Amino acid sequence: MEMDNHTVTEFILVGFTTDPVMQLILFVVFLAVYSVTLVGNTMLITLICNDSRLHTPMYFFIGHLSFLDLWYSSVNTPKILKTCISEDKSISFAGCVAQFFFSAGLGFSECYLLATMAYDRYVAISKPLLYSQTMSIWLCTFLVAASYLGGFINSYIITKRTFALNFCGDNVIDDFFCDLLPLVKLACGRKDGYQTLLYFLLDSNVIMPLVLILASYLFIITTILRIRSTQGHLKAFSTCSSHLISVTLYYGSILYIYRHPRSSYSVDRDKIVSTFYTVVFPTLNPMIYSLRNKDVKHALNKLFK
Repeated sequence: MEMDNHTVTEFILVGFTTDPVMQLILFVVFLAVYSVTLVGNTMLITLICNDSRLHTPMYFFIGHLSFLDLWYSSVNTPKILKTCISEDKSISFAGCVAQFFFSAGLGFSECYLLATMAYDRYVAISKPLLYSQTMSIWLCTFLVAASYLGGFINSYIITKRTFALNFCGDNVIDDFFCDLLPLVKLACGRKDGYQTLLYFLLDSNVIMPLVLILASYLFIITTILRIRSTQGHLKAFSTCSSHLISVTLYYGSILYIYRHPRSSYSVDRDKIVSTFYTVVFPTLNPMIYSLRNKDVKHALNKLFK
């Protein structure tokens, strides 16, 4: 990528606080969370790969979700840890570009993957007898590949346009990583065309997958209402509960950041929400999909035995 029209060669990441004691506490907290993220997601991927009972479309998607979370957390958390204990808060211009590109690409890919998982749950509930035939390994691979491809193509576009803005003055990012809104705030000059592209990309990569998820669950609810037995209702809802929790947590935090009114903008509050979907959320997914799942528990017991 050619990044022109800027005089800034590096950015300064403010982080959360300048208090040394609080920085040390945050370092310990983030290190613990990151360790749990690495262990939890790696363990879940290992279980899915090694246990034949988990070689189904649903776990195929869950495995890739864990891979995305593992990668996404590793893009941001090591730099956060360094910022907490080091006096050097700088990140090079190229480093900021790389961090932004991978964060956006992985975030967009996860939006598409969650939409794909919603479609998978729809097929599993509405067409249980044809589930294995419909969700073939070819289709699953194609949907996952399309999620990655769509996420990173759009990430390339938004990264190229964002860092082509004119950064000619302040280089202090009031955040703990190179995020979109703080970077746009630093850019000088006219941003009219950029704002239009920005909203288009956010809508197509965040809102559109959310609409697909809502549509899938509308059909799922319609199918469930046709089931007469209470046990059938509970069984159908239990297959969707983990995915619903993931969608609610992930989209709730993203939509809060990028869709709440600018008049109520709060840097500190947005930092906390950003921390949730960049650091905390990748830790929660393995728990959501393992603690509530008998097959994963069985595979875990089998692995330890």
